[in-house]
Formats: sequence, structure tokens, C-alpha cells
Amino acid sequence: MTSTTLGFLPKPLMIEVDRILPSVKLDQKITATHKFRQIKESIAEIGLIEPLVVTAVDRKTSRHLILDGHLRLMAMKELELNEIPCLVSTDDESFTYNNQLNRLSTIQEHIMIRRAMDRGISAAKLAKGLCIDVSLLQKKRSLLDGICDEVARILKDHQFSTEVTAVLRRMKPTRQVECAELMVAANTVTASYARAMLAATPEEMLVGGKKTVRSAAMSQEQVARMENEMTNLLGQYKLAEQSHSEDMLNLMIARGYIVKLVDNARVLRYMQTHFPEVLEEFAKIVEMTTVET
Repeated sequence: MTSTTLGFLPKPLMIEVDRILPSVKLDQKITATHKFRQIKESIAEIGLIEPLVVTAVDRKTSRHLILDGHLRLMAMKELELNEIPCLVSTDDESFTYNNQLNRLSTIQEHIMIRRAMDRGISAAKLAKGLCIDVSLLQKKRSLLDGICDEVARILKDHQFSTEVTAVLRRMKPTRQVECAELMVAANTVTASYARAMLAATPEEMLVGGKKTVRSAAMSQEQVARMENEMTNLLGQYKLAEQSHSEDMLNLMIARGYIVKLVDNARVLRYMQTHFPEVLEEFAKIVEMTTVET
């Protein structure tokens, strides 16, 4: 059995602000951005939720270098806080933590807001901490109302507007799933895309059977054509999804065979003499470490 080594000490340490050094220089204009104000308001209202990540102490200077959390440090300095909770890294200092972090998805944010409000935190206090309007907070809280569980699973790792689910909840569950799959496949989880699919949704797939109000500029013929195109697109997506695993396996087997061919000195010399253009393409395939989906 292999053991797993932690990348940082398990318990945060309280470290004085003047003993923490930034690893990058940030433009002071960043303090005027919405993201910075949101971080600062959150820390002022409910405290620091996510500790900074810093290197082990430098024995010569007695200071730590930041690996993740520059904006939080700037905000805490502006709030005149003297000590900051930090996770101390046990890995190489050159390791870039930001490249390894999964940022909060829209559904994860929704779950956190629901939990906070269920535990008694008022909407006004939470909205101030997140630096957003109370009306937007309420939309985030009710994000998944009327949305089926399968759609929540499909969209759980994505970031999107609350308007996306507002559009989806006007459809029946089976249609919600179809639209969510299409948006993810197209890497376009947006309200405009959701509204386009809503416009192409047959009446029988809408909640209450109510047809979406459409622009007078769109004729019945155009609506029917859009519905057919969306149905065909969904069918093509399903076919591609079914054959994807087999196609990927065949590609990787083919790559392995080409790697063996190119490793054969006699084959390599023959191709260099008679088929240099094919060998060039083979070389590109050999250099592949993954097959992009």
C-alpha cells in the first residue's frame, strides 16, 4: 500500500502580516475591482474563510513567501489585521498552487449560501459579506428550485448565470437534461444559449404546456426549423457520446502501434527514405501525451 504525503501542514498557523512576503507584484489598481471589494467585505463581515498558503519559514529572514492568497493579504492589510491564518507548504517552493486549485462552481456557491442561511445568517449580512445585492443572493439561494437532480449533476463543476436555471425550470425534467448536456458539450453554459433552446422546445416539453412568447419577427416556419435542428443536434450528440469511449481506445491503440514502428530503426530508415511526409505526421502522433476530447 502506498502512502500519501500531505502538501502542507494540517493545521493553520497564525503568522504576523509583516512576516509574509508576496511572490508576485500586484497592480495597486486591483484594489478598485469588484473581486477585491468582495474579498475585503467578506473578511470584514465574517472573517477569513480560506487560509493563505505560504512556504516554510526562511531561516535567514524569518519570513514566509505566499503561494496562494495575495488578494486576501492585501485586503487584511487594508483592514489593519495583524495576524493571518496560513497553511504552511511542505512541497517545493516553485510549486504553483493556483494552477492546482478548483475554483468554486455556481452550484457549490449555491449550496454554501443555503447552508449559511439555514444556520441563521441573515440575507443582508451574507449579501454584504459577498458584496452582492440581496436580490441576487436570493436568486443564488433558489438556484436549483424546479431543477432535476440529473441537471444539477451535469452542471455541478461549471460557472454560469442564475438566469440559466431560470430558463431551464420552464422545461420538463427530460428536456432540462437534454439542454444541459448540449450546453456542456458546446462548452457554452449561458443564458442566451438556454433561451435559444427554450425557443426550440416543443409545447409538450414545457411546464404547463405553455408556449414561450417569441419575437414577432420569428415565423412559425423558422420555429419549426429550429426545433428540428435542435432535435437533430441532440441525436448527433447522443451518437457521439455512445461511440466516444471506443473511439478513444482505438486512437490510443493506434498511437501505441505507431510508437513501436518509429522505435524500429529499420522501419525508421525506410520511411525517412521513401515516405518522409508520413513520418513527419507519425512524429506528431508520437509526441502526443493525451488525446484531447
